[in-house]
Amino acid sequence: MTATVRVAMIGHAFMGAAHSQAWRAVHRFFELDVHPQMAVLVGRDPARAAEAAATLGWQESATDWREVVRRDDVDLVDICTPGDTHAEIALAALGAGKHVLCEKPLANTLAEATRMTKAARSAAGNGVRSMVGFTYRRVPAVALMRRMVADGAIGTIRHIRGQYLQDWIVDPDFPLVWRLQQERAGSGALGDIGAHILDLAQFVSGQRITGVAAQTETFVRRRPLARGGGALGAATAQADGPMGEVTVDDAAVLLARTDGGALGTFEATRFATGRKNRIMLEINGSDGTLAFNFENMNALEYYDASRGDLAGFTTIPVTEPTHPYVGAWWPPGHGLGYEHAFIHQARDFLEAIATGTDPQPSFAEGTGVQHLLEAVLASAADHARWTDVGT
Repeated sequence: MTATVRVAMIGHAFMGAAHSQAWRAVHRFFELDVHPQMAVLVGRDPARAAEAAATLGWQESATDWREVVRRDDVDLVDICTPGDTHAEIALAALGAGKHVLCEKPLANTLAEATRMTKAARSAAGNGVRSMVGFTYRRVPAVALMRRMVADGAIGTIRHIRGQYLQDWIVDPDFPLVWRLQQERAGSGALGDIGAHILDLAQFVSGQRITGVAAQTETFVRRRPLARGGGALGAATAQADGPMGEVTVDDAAVLLARTDGGALGTFEATRFATGRKNRIMLEINGSDGTLAFNFENMNALEYYDASRGDLAGFTTIPVTEPTHPYVGAWWPPGHGLGYEHAFIHQARDFLEAIATGTDPQPSFAEGTGVQHLLEAVLASAADHARWTDVGT
């Protein structure tokens, strides 16, 4: 008989909605030995939490996450809150014997991430699984890109270049939401979106970034205080109202080297006017190139140098049932969307729980990214000084 994993989700804004869609749909498209039960949604405001639970499909709502993670009728805790709460919630949940899925970045500091990793390793000895939500790994084209690199499709890697470009705070009157406050978010564009492209670069290439030289910038240093919640447009600000300090970066650029000898260039910004969610990763090798652009997320660009004077970039539609994850969905040529990566993430986590294996990316991998973020900030603080990345 199929087992049930009872899920408690902490937080219910943008990420909470995406995660809820995943828990609702995953067992309807993938054959799983365990099915998720959307047991309880947790939010700070009782009325808003109850409304979100009803809208998103949760059985009940609550306001005290500490009480929820101790409940016997909860098996898995899904953390969709700002970064300043990740460590406390994850440590409590792991200590209570609950599986944990935690949004990225894993924590706001390296010290927090290290404690979380130690707790996750200890809990794994008792069959408790944990995973950090670098969801773009589960885009089928990205997973196929990784497979092709591992199979030698482009030979020895020479260059890795990545961008994550957004523009949602270009307006200087956009309010001071929590993502612009270091005490809540840890860092700005670097941790929020830069973490994704840095993780993807290492995931796809199979190489670790070992050193960086970086610069960061905050273009708008004071913003009107926010009214209401949200971070991507839900909050508002009063005209001519009180102002507050922006304490995170608006943009980060960096050079990098990997343990495989490749050179990397990366950019993460919320000030790329006109770019809403452009994620670009290109890897140049001795025998070819692979390129991914999230704005065309169901395709890969591939250049095969072995074709000589017939060589040219080929577009691979990543919609075949033999491509990663795609066989569970629609006929060839029928593309997937943003929400499907979250469903794939839920599928992989539930499968790991069912088989008793450690899912990826682990908390240890999340801590590795935290090492990288710390190195970027240290380098930027010292005028782009070359900085080694810890392990």
